[in-house]
Amino acid sequence: MPINCIVIDDDEACRVLLEQLISQVDGLNHIGSFETGRQAINAFKNSDTHLIFLDVEMPEMSGLDMLANLDIKPLVILTTSHKEYALDGYEYEIVDYLVKPVTLPRFLKAVSKAERRFENLFLGNKHGNGNYIFIRKEGVINKVPIGEVLWVEAMGDYVTIHTKDKKHIIHASLRTIESKLPADEFMRVHRSYIVHIGNIKTVEGTSIYIENTAIPLGALYKNEFLKRLELLG
Repeated sequence: MPINCIVIDDDEACRVLLEQLISQVDGLNHIGSFETGRQAINAFKNSDTHLIFLDVEMPEMSGLDMLANLDIKPLVILTTSHKEYALDGYEYEIVDYLVKPVTLPRFLKAVSKAERRFENLFLGNKHGNGNYIFIRKEGVINKVPIGEVLWVEAMGDYVTIHTKDKKHIIHASLRTIESKLPADEFMRVHRSYIVHIGNIKTVEGTSIYIENTAIPLGALYKNEFLKRLELLG
């Protein structure tokens, strides 16, 4: 799932530069550019916009005024010739601000922040009856049904989410992933493992078997785990 973004700037040269920078980043999908905030508001109502590169000083309506008129606010990276405007933007929880003229290294740094924010917004998000999460991998955000997640394994600063047909390795803590998964379906069974209870095949001693893989059951988690299983016999 790419990050759909738009550019709003009354300066054509600035719009063109940002469009060129966006085209160099995998995972960013440029869906439109606008000269004024008023034009953008009308377009925003009819599109799935995730990220705005927004100029602050524009005729008719400033960038910050435009944000104040949006009911649903996307992620925002301010672009401005004056650093002092950045402080005003934090009222709207902007991701970052870029001082013109925008350079590629600084642009990439701001986009990296936006990607992390986007990932946090979508990872673990449930929609309707689908029950799925979004996982960002190699610049692409993948939709993964909850039922396909078998177990989650911590490896240092990374976490591997094992599904029925692949592995997703992401930079995150196990605690963060645990907080995003539905507690009625997933459980921590070891300091390094979370399992999907519905995908457990057997439990033997201190090992939980999912598919043909043995997951260790930690002593600190064993009693609570057995309670959750509601054993018969």
